[in-house]
Amino acid sequence: MNDYSPIDCGLHSQLELAIMHRRKLRLKWRPPEAAPHDDMIIPVDLITRDQAEFLVGVLAGNPIEVRLDWIIDFFIVD
Repeated sequence: MNDYSPIDCGLHSQLELAIMHRRKLRLKWRPPEAAPHDDMIIPVDLITRDQAEFLVGVLAGNPIEVRLDWIIDFFIVD
């Protein structure tokens, strides 16, 4: 059973713009049964896998994937 909840289209569009313009994001997210994260990431792509969407990015030089419905908040950094 898939428990993914799609995010708002407006938020999805903001993530796409950040990727296209190569803008850093301050991203807050919380995976189930894990501590919340609050980090600066470089967004690279949005992908779909196993009927869920993920933000692919770089965090401190390492690749990262964050499921979109785990995102609590984000903002584009100038």
